[in-house]
Amino acid sequence: MAAFTLAHLSDPHLAPLSRPRLSELAGKRALGYLNWTRNRYKYHRREVLDLLVSDLHAQMPDQIAVTGDLVNFALESEFPLAQAWLRTVGPPDKVTAIPGNHDAYVRSTRLRFAESFASYFGGDGEGPATFPSLRRRGALALISLSSAVPSAPFLATGRLGSAQLAALEQLLGSLGNEQAFRVLLVHHPLRSANRMKRLTDAQDLIALLARHGVELILHGHDHVHSTIWIDGPERKIPVVGVPSASSIAHGHYPAAAYNIFAISRDGNHWRCDMTVRGVNEAMRVREIREIRLL
Repeated sequence: MAAFTLAHLSDPHLAPLSRPRLSELAGKRALGYLNWTRNRYKYHRREVLDLLVSDLHAQMPDQIAVTGDLVNFALESEFPLAQAWLRTVGPPDKVTAIPGNHDAYVRSTRLRFAESFASYFGGDGEGPATFPSLRRRGALALISLSSAVPSAPFLATGRLGSAQLAALEQLLGSLGNEQAFRVLLVHHPLRSANRMKRLTDAQDLIALLARHGVELILHGHDHVHSTIWIDGPERKIPVVGVPSASSIAHGHYPAAAYNIFAISRDGNHWRCDMTVRGVNEAMRVREIREIRLL
């Protein structure tokens, strides 16, 4: 079969940010906005994001996955701008987007992502858009999770919860006998050295995947290139993260990049090759490396 291509980008943290009303700056938002105005605005650049998305379009992937943090503080004014940006990435049948912790930054707007982007993560059925969701696209079975929950100041943790994990187990069980390339989308990484940014029930998810397996897991959140392997029922599962799609290089954080996965059937097995494309010092997008994952 011809290769099916899936592009993955994450954490656009859309800028520029409109000035929030004073009434919106309380608690965690006040601290986050202070950090943005002092530091983060320097690194998240709309021109970098636009450059990356333009290059992505030139590669003509079959599908695109966006794994969260479209906005910064979940202000009401941010969501229409994020909707407009996501439409430039592609239509809902070509793009799957899930929320990150910044998309559910505070309790008052924790549901705004689901309200704004249901057409971009809803499953193929006729029911309401919920997590986990399943989208079949060619050889792919795209499975979306939400780890986005409001957290206390100075925390960026995520959680799936027992109900979502139980539904995921049932979903993966139903896919077990199909010849589908199962791709799991989640914002938080499955392993984190930083307890303040971890997925709190990651071990439950890892145990579930050891029983049922998927072929590939994609995430964002850490803003770095990352590939780890976890146990599946028959083989190791690659877990791949990408840098922020709008970032310039700073500190230990690399410049914006995205990945393209070429997925094909090789006899009785799946083949998956990953190409990494990123922004260089000359503000051009170039291929960084190519890796065979499966």
